[in-house]
Amino acid sequence: MTGGWRVPFQKLTPGEDAGDIRAAITRVLDRGWFVLGPEVEAFEREFAAACGAGRAVGVGTGTDALALALRALGIGRGDEVITSPLTAAYTGLAVMMAGARPVFADIDPQRLTLSPAAVAAAITPRTAAVIPVHLYGQAADMPALTVVAERHGLAIVEDCCQAHLATSADRPVGTFGAAAAFSFYPTKNLGAIGDGGAVVTTDAALADRIARLRNGGQTDRYRHVEPGVNSRLDELQAAVLRARLPHLARWTDARRAVARRYRDALRGSAAVMLDELDPGHVYHLIVIRSPHRDGLQAHLDAHRIQTLIHYPIPLPRQAAFESVAPTACPVADETCRRILSLPIHPGLGDDEIRLVADAVRSFSPAR
Repeated sequence: MTGGWRVPFQKLTPGEDAGDIRAAITRVLDRGWFVLGPEVEAFEREFAAACGAGRAVGVGTGTDALALALRALGIGRGDEVITSPLTAAYTGLAVMMAGARPVFADIDPQRLTLSPAAVAAAITPRTAAVIPVHLYGQAADMPALTVVAERHGLAIVEDCCQAHLATSADRPVGTFGAAAAFSFYPTKNLGAIGDGGAVVTTDAALADRIARLRNGGQTDRYRHVEPGVNSRLDELQAAVLRARLPHLARWTDARRAVARRYRDALRGSAAVMLDELDPGHVYHLIVIRSPHRDGLQAHLDAHRIQTLIHYPIPLPRQAAFESVAPTACPVADETCRRILSLPIHPGLGDDEIRLVADAVRSFSPAR
């Protein structure tokens, strides 16, 4: 039992990969090279190959990955970037970090990702890009969003921070647009032991500019040709990610198996598990909907089952975005009142899933 929970939300301590991680850390310590060295270069090659992309550039966080991709594309002051209201705040904050204005278009009520029709309705003469968020591990409707973006000449920067190895219509996420951002925060399907992120792209010139921007705009030591930032994936995190990357496909299969068991165990209950609308779903999170979400969460808490809400407040209603005068997003508003994330990690066992499902089924909302 972790922290008093019968079923904790997730487990972040190394498991089968513990030996590989220790060996990776020792390798870095013994080499004595800690920033932008051989581990980062090797991880960038290996991660790009895993994503089906030509290049990957390691950066400090997934937020920086989004912001630097936008900057490298020349998107900034005076530009608008359309994105989802249902995502971590960092998606919208990254747009602001690049100097642009986030515009929130409502979500599809089933997929819970950007509605292509809502995106089309939100386009103005200032719109420069769209950031689809692949939420909870399920891809946005990229074929439809690509049509909208191409029709209006908009760049696509995919937010893949919850979607490592996911696909959309049999195509890897991160390969539809100009660039894509990944996060390696410890809770992600591929997580570091600290912060980390990467941009992937098939555009070599764009990758070169992002690599320059992440390192203060340097072309060589002490020569800065443009105002970059300090956002470098360090050698230790890169080595840990290299140790874990070979496990990722198997862990992804395990997450899909956990999702199938949850779906069977919850079938017919009052809490509805989100539909799988693309077989490329990688189940970063297991999310259910209930009109009595708060009561259900309290009920599961009483059964010592840890749950979280991703996310309770849509971005347009966050104080951080008051200045951008967002469009109303009623589907996102309603969704945020109903969603609840259940425990999920690749090692979640049948007994634990049964405990969660039985507790969900035993909930009776107060009348």
